[in-house]
Amino acid sequence: MVKVREDQPVHIDGSVNIEAWLDRLATQVTLRDRNLVRDACEWIRDARHKEGIGTDTWGSESGFDCFHVGLEMAGILAELRLDQDSLIAAILYRAVRECKLDQEKVKKHFGSAVIKLIVDVQGMAVISGNTGGRTQVLDQRQDQLDKIRKMLVSIIDDVRVALIKLAERTCAIRAVKNVDREKRRRVAREVFEIYAPLAHRLGIGYIKWELEDLSFRYLKPQDYKKIARLLDEKRLDREQYIQDVVSTLKTSLGQAGIEPDVSGRAKHIYSIWRKMRRKGLEFRELYDIRAVRVLVPEVRDCYASLGIVHSLWSHIPKEFDDYIATPKENGYRSLHTAVLGPEGKTVEVQIRTHDMHEEAELGVCAHWKYKGTDVNSKSDSYEEKIAWLRQVLEWHEELGDLDGLPDQWRADVEPDRIYVFTRDGHVIDLPTGATPIDFAFRIHSEVGRKCRGAKVNGRIVPLNHTLKTGSQVEILTASNATPSKDWLNPNLGYVNTSRARAKITNWFKKQDHEFNEANGRRMVEDELKRLALMDVDLDELAIQVNYKEPADMFAAVGAGDLRTAHVVNAAQRLLEPEKKSEEIPRFRPQTELRPEGDISIYGVGNLMTQMAKCCHPLPGDPIMGYITMGRGVTIHRQDCNNALQLQDQEPHRIIEVSWGDDTAETYPVEVLIQAYDRPGLLRDITLLLANEKINVQSLTTRTSKEANLANMVLTVAVTDLSLLGKVLAKIMQLPNVIEAVRYRKSG
Repeated sequence: MVKVREDQPVHIDGSVNIEAWLDRLATQVTLRDRNLVRDACEWIRDARHKEGIGTDTWGSESGFDCFHVGLEMAGILAELRLDQDSLIAAILYRAVRECKLDQEKVKKHFGSAVIKLIVDVQGMAVISGNTGGRTQVLDQRQDQLDKIRKMLVSIIDDVRVALIKLAERTCAIRAVKNVDREKRRRVAREVFEIYAPLAHRLGIGYIKWELEDLSFRYLKPQDYKKIARLLDEKRLDREQYIQDVVSTLKTSLGQAGIEPDVSGRAKHIYSIWRKMRRKGLEFRELYDIRAVRVLVPEVRDCYASLGIVHSLWSHIPKEFDDYIATPKENGYRSLHTAVLGPEGKTVEVQIRTHDMHEEAELGVCAHWKYKGTDVNSKSDSYEEKIAWLRQVLEWHEELGDLDGLPDQWRADVEPDRIYVFTRDGHVIDLPTGATPIDFAFRIHSEVGRKCRGAKVNGRIVPLNHTLKTGSQVEILTASNATPSKDWLNPNLGYVNTSRARAKITNWFKKQDHEFNEANGRRMVEDELKRLALMDVDLDELAIQVNYKEPADMFAAVGAGDLRTAHVVNAAQRLLEPEKKSEEIPRFRPQTELRPEGDISIYGVGNLMTQMAKCCHPLPGDPIMGYITMGRGVTIHRQDCNNALQLQDQEPHRIIEVSWGDDTAETYPVEVLIQAYDRPGLLRDITLLLANEKINVQSLTTRTSKEANLANMVLTVAVTDLSLLGKVLAKIMQLPNVIEAVRYRKSG
């Protein structure tokens, strides 16, 4: 249903009667300073004939100048019950945008709050600006549309900005009736793709319906006319029928002690067409062409009214929705049912309270009133609504489809995405947590490979800086720059998207094989050394990870095709062949006697076990058991010097053991850290471990003043060797640290 524009009151000579217009405005909103609003009207009346720039073709060709646009925008916002600052900003917006009014003069006379609203609405030009009559958003690739629509909502701090823009676009779609077909379709497409969904998200029902119907009228004129004709043919019969249903309902509800407001409701044309297409129905098969709306005082009256409706007429199965118990994503609440009314004709009945109806029509505008000019006087309710507005990115958007228009209309809003600008204002979407390097590779592989720095909002930031929605990102490149191996280290946080990681990996793959082999060998050996796994057979290890030779394995690691973590896991499996699970078990510290559980003992029953304090074996280490006198079995690492001596002296007491299947929480392991001594070194190490939630059980340190070297041995509790490797890698990133490895005692 297209809303008919209400004409402005005029004098006998045909000019707009501003006083009469203000009288009508005052019946809808409270004007705290009527003279100031009158000044705004007079300013744009006098300014409309001045030379300006940026005038839209829909305005000039339709005869709809900045004066009439300003008054109509204010009228729309008055229906939404916005405050005086918003109305003045709407009145002046078009003239300021077309440079017919000076911003400084507007600010001085009408206040900073008004000019800020105008500037913020102008700032949304990145989303749908006009330059020489061409709508920029329509010149971009189709996959930009949904990103722009989401960005539009996510960057708004003041919901009034969105509402003023909605009013402006509503005026635009109303005014393009007499412009040429191509320009009319361009405005209609923009309104349908961006602003009708925005009105839906804000819950402003009647604006959403008008924008959809007018856009549909220009995008699908034949379908629009067909449905409009069908509706018109049935109009007289339908009106009489609805009057009879309304009368019956009022009588029955009144007898039940309910005070209802019952009326007929016109179904808007686009929603009829969409439902016919979506469900494959004919016009005669629609249940909601004849519709009645019942407004009652209380929620309990809604359900009581529903019972009365179903007692009067038969309910149509599967045509009932309780949006009170389960509101729609934009907050819409109501009861919907369909019944076989008089003469066996279908009737849709909507039942809601007056407050629910106000919310359905006005959306977020129904939840607060703007008072005064103090921007700091926003209530908690207002702040909650701003937070709610930002959360709409998490909602699923239910839109229809028009033949030939992009699938993006039906795209889900992804809660785990951010939206940032390029230097030229292009919108790029990335996963939450993305960095400048992720952004660079999203722009172009060459930009990513040559990336050497980044600016966010004009300021230099680290390459592992986390980007946020609304930021403008600029990548600094160098012609001879190449990717760094550190970018692939997940512990350093340079890359967080699979796209960027794959492109970096592919680049390293194409580099010199010998370089990759040497680089990969260093990475694998460093990790094996760090985790005290150097005893593994490299030939067997290469086969374990599906490579024929160790050199091929190293080259794959160097090229990024194979991760060091995968190699380390394979090394652990080789050193413990009995373990069947690829997942390293978690474990807990064991300093006392305990029954078999974490340790499997072959050929004997249930014996007590304890971990040897001389070598502190970890799950994944090759181990052996030594039967003590009265203290059960002591578990040693197979390379432990004490265990080797016991094996020579008392071989009959050595038994075969392996790690069992039970899991636990943490396990002690000794770590050796060598670093150049400096103030705060110990604090930085312990703070890092605390941030990783690693418990330090003991710590000893020896400092050589001559060499300025500090050697620390820490006993830390970790859950598995993967966590140990991650922590050691992070310690290596601290200033002055030379080495951080798992400690191997010499004797």
